[in-house]
Amino acid sequence: MSGETSISAMRPAPGITRRRFLALSAGALAGVCAGSYAGGIRSPSRHVDTAVMDAARFHALRRYTHTAFGRIAHVERGSGPAALFLHGFPLNGFQWRGALDRLAAYRRCIAPDFLGLGYTEVADGQSCAPQAQVAMLVALLDALGVERADVVANDSGGAIAQLLLAHHPERVRSLLLTNCDTELDCPPPALLPVIALAKQGRFVDDWLGTWRHDHALARSAAGIGGMCYANPAHPTDEAIETYFAPLLASRRSRDCTHAYAVALERNALAGIGPALARSRAPVRIVWGDADTIFSADNAGFLDRAFGHSLGVRHLKNSKLFWPEERPDVIAEEAHRLWTTQGDQA
Repeated sequence: MSGETSISAMRPAPGITRRRFLALSAGALAGVCAGSYAGGIRSPSRHVDTAVMDAARFHALRRYTHTAFGRIAHVERGSGPAALFLHGFPLNGFQWRGALDRLAAYRRCIAPDFLGLGYTEVADGQSCAPQAQVAMLVALLDALGVERADVVANDSGGAIAQLLLAHHPERVRSLLLTNCDTELDCPPPALLPVIALAKQGRFVDDWLGTWRHDHALARSAAGIGGMCYANPAHPTDEAIETYFAPLLASRRSRDCTHAYAVALERNALAGIGPALARSRAPVRIVWGDADTIFSADNAGFLDRAFGHSLGVRHLKNSKLFWPEERPDVIAEEAHRLWTTQGDQA
């Protein structure tokens, strides 16, 4: 590993040993890094769409799947075993564009937009609470013909991923978890002002609308950039528009986003501990240590919580939404996790 990262002690587990997992860093990971380029990962044995996923490409690739929960927006790249990418709040599947570019050679990468966020069209009367999000994901996987998926998740998407693993363990092949909620930090105190504004119906316009019209403010210490990104160039102009425009498009979209935020007030992970401890799905945790939203203790808590944890990689100077800024790290860790399961690329 590089000098900026560290790995916590890892407990041996059936099928995937610490020795085997760490050994990949000198082999498979080197191949991933060497094969990375602007459009994806080189793979001599598979046809790979190498076009970079900018905003125009994201919009062109977006599809909708009808479910009882609404029309679920999602982007897919690649083929083979499925990988499900769960975004943070108030983002959408565009958060994973760099990771999908790099991992489409190895998986059928699916990046949906949650109920109340992004371009998903929520059915009338439909809840946007975390438990409903899990049910929606199961319905989406069913509609797409996916029995099991490798899950990659960030922020509130990480809480939903834990619920998916706890309540539908047969659907999760592996889990790559980044900065997110835990049973003891759900929601984090930093989210309480957002929830309060959402209850008043003001969060979307007062925060997201202001940032959409003032990109410099959005990237400042007082904006989403300073709060959640380490690189002062993030979020980019096209990311700001792609994330916030659909949430500001109508009164209904505002209401759904507020419903998503308000539903986060209740600890959706309360009592989840025993189910996570029983799980045998391999779990890898990668944590941005400069996160100002979630507690620094969350990484270690998660490592101890899962029955089959493969440890924690710490990223110095990385904040909550580091997966958007550092897709190479997601690609490295995902490929290594998937390879430990015998899926050679």
